[in-house]
Amino acid sequence: MDRERLESQVRFLLEIDRLKQVLRQNTLLDASRPENDAEHSWHLAVMVILLAEYAREPGLDLLRVVKMALLHDVVEIDAGDTFVYDTVGMAGKREREVPAADRIFNLLPADLASEFRAVWDEFEAQETPEARFAAALDRFQPLLGNYHTGGGGWRTHGITADRIRARNRIIERGAPELWDYARELIEDAVRRGYVQEGPGDRVAE
Repeated sequence: MDRERLESQVRFLLEIDRLKQVLRQNTLLDASRPENDAEHSWHLAVMVILLAEYAREPGLDLLRVVKMALLHDVVEIDAGDTFVYDTVGMAGKREREVPAADRIFNLLPADLASEFRAVWDEFEAQETPEARFAAALDRFQPLLGNYHTGGGGWRTHGITADRIRARNRIIERGAPELWDYARELIEDAVRRGYVQEGPGDRVAE
């Protein structure tokens, strides 16, 4: 047994336990408390397996997509969660997350550090079918949560339907049928009064 290698792997495992402490804007479906990043990542990994049939492009490497689901938010241990509708926070997101990726993935042995960092970089670039599908589900998961909590973070932060459509349209790139479903949920959220129509609602439709 390579004791040094194992110690590095354990060090990484202990570090990512901190993801359980990173709180998101979404709540659990019972609205009892905020969802944390570890819960989001687990839920997302299950969605990859369950909803694979809706991917725009067939024949995906689903194990790689699952890895993206589980690793994509690890950097938030250092960088914190960035609310997708926070334009100021989103502008500096990359600058916060790259140093976090450098530090956290390099806790691993060199071969695993390279592999895990490549998975994270691929997700961020969204240039492969796997990354586009992972990104689609990463947006679909909180959209479901917001809708099924009566507006959730949308309502709390006064997010209008035009902004929801604009921010979530990325779903279409990876899973067009899920985007159709998501749009129906947004329309129903407006009808139910969870969110208000915004000035740009129909411009991009």
